[in-house]
Amino acid sequence: MSRQDTAPGASAAIGAALYGLATRAARRLPRDMSLTSAATLATLDRTGPRRITDLAGVEGVTQPAMTALVRVLEESGLVERRGEVSDKRVTLVCLTEAGASYVRTWRQAGVHAFERLIGELAGDEVEALVAALPALKHLAELESQDREGPRQRPGSRSAGSR
Repeated sequence: MSRQDTAPGASAAIGAALYGLATRAARRLPRDMSLTSAATLATLDRTGPRRITDLAGVEGVTQPAMTALVRVLEESGLVERRGEVSDKRVTLVCLTEAGASYVRTWRQAGVHAFERLIGELAGDEVEALVAALPALKHLAELESQDREGPRQRPGSRSAGSR
């Protein structure tokens, strides 16, 4: 089916269903830290070390707020700050093994929650979800690109990113 063949309003209906599912899923996740903290850890897991200003932009918070959040995550042993190899003036925020483990556990909790729900669907509904997997994965990639923007190479300079 081409984009022109899509029924009017189908994109809005799909968007509303996905948004509702995502928000309900977020409510089911462990509440041992804020969603912004958990999202920051997930971003570092997905993209690797980042500057605080980059993280602030990706997560939609101010640089001072991200600095405070990183300090708390650092005190919790979930992230650490390291100097950039090619430019010692640049500091990158990196996941620690404990931070990576937290992200894996958090994701697995979400996966298990959906597995239980999917287990309650009819066979044809599960088949429809399986058929939609490539489109859902592509949507996730597009959302990630849109939210994170182009990744700067470590060592490249941008104002206020030290």
